[in-house]
Amino acid sequence: MAGDGDARISGNRDGPRPMLTALPPIPADRPVLIAGPTASGKSALAAQIAAEQGGIIVNADALQVFDGWRILTARPSGADVLRLPHVLYGHVPIDGTYSVGHWLRDARPYLAGRQRPIIVGGTGLYFTALTEGLAEIPLTPQEIRAEADLIPLADLRAALDPETLARIDTRNRARVQRAWEVLKLTGESLTVWQSRTGAPNLPLSSATAIVLRPDKAWLNTRISSRFDAMLADGALEEARLNLPGWDPSRLSSKAIGAPELIAHLRGEVTLDAAREAAVIASRQYAKRQRTWFRSRMGGWHNLTLP
Repeated sequence: MAGDGDARISGNRDGPRPMLTALPPIPADRPVLIAGPTASGKSALAAQIAAEQGGIIVNADALQVFDGWRILTARPSGADVLRLPHVLYGHVPIDGTYSVGHWLRDARPYLAGRQRPIIVGGTGLYFTALTEGLAEIPLTPQEIRAEADLIPLADLRAALDPETLARIDTRNRARVQRAWEVLKLTGESLTVWQSRTGAPNLPLSSATAIVLRPDKAWLNTRISSRFDAMLADGALEEARLNLPGWDPSRLSSKAIGAPELIAHLRGEVTLDAAREAAVIASRQYAKRQRTWFRSRMGGWHNLTLP
C-alpha cells in the first residue's frame, strides 16, 4: 500500500498527463488501484502505467460495465482496447442487473492472473469491497424489488436504522433501496450484515493504491468540456439508439446524461437544457465521489490535480 502522502501533477485540455515520477513507487509485481471522481483522468493514468510498465486494465466503474452507453460512460475507445488489454468493460447487457458482488466475482480471476492488474474506476464501493471485504448478503427477490421500486425515497429512508443511514449515501436511491430490501428480506439491517464481512480479496497493504484529488474548479471545467466532447463524438446518436427500449428503472439508465438526452429526444427539453442538466448532475456526482474518497480512502496515496 502506498502511504498517504501527496503529489501534484499537471494537466491540459485533454485531461491530466501524469508523470510517473510524481507517483509512489509502483513495483511490477503488485496490483495498482486508481480511484478518482468522474472526468479526473483515471483512465489516462491507468493507460500510461500499462503502456510504460505493463499490466491489464480492469474496470471498477459500476456504469462502464454495461453495454449500450459507451460514449456517455466514457468507456475506452476501440483504439484504446486494441492498444492495451482492458477487461470488464461493456460485458453486461444494457437490461442486466449487476452488483458489487458480481463485480468482485468477475474481477477475482485477474487478481491471480499472469498480468499485473491495474484496477481503475470511480465506484468507491467496489474498491472498499475489494480491499476490506464484502458481506455475503442474499440477493433481492424480484417481488421485493418491485415493491421497493414503488416506495418514495423518503419512506425508504424512514424505515432504516440510524447506523445504516450513517453508512450509506442517503441521497442515492439505489443504496437506500438496497438497504431497505435487505431489511425486508432478512429482518436484519444492512449494518448487521456488514459486520459479518469476510476477508478481502486484495488487502490494501498488497497493492499500490492511488486516489486522484482534483481541484474543484478545474474538475468542473473538465466535466463541462468532456460532455461537449461526448456530444461531438455521437452521444446524442447513442441515446437515439437506446430510445426505443428506454427503461429508467434499469441500472444502466443511471448513466449521467442518459435521462437528460432521452428527455430531449422525446421533445421534453431543448438540447441546451439537457446538456446543462447533465453537466450539473455530473458535478453533483463528482462531489459525492470526493466525499466518499475523503472518508474511506485515508490510507491511499493522494495525487493532487492539476
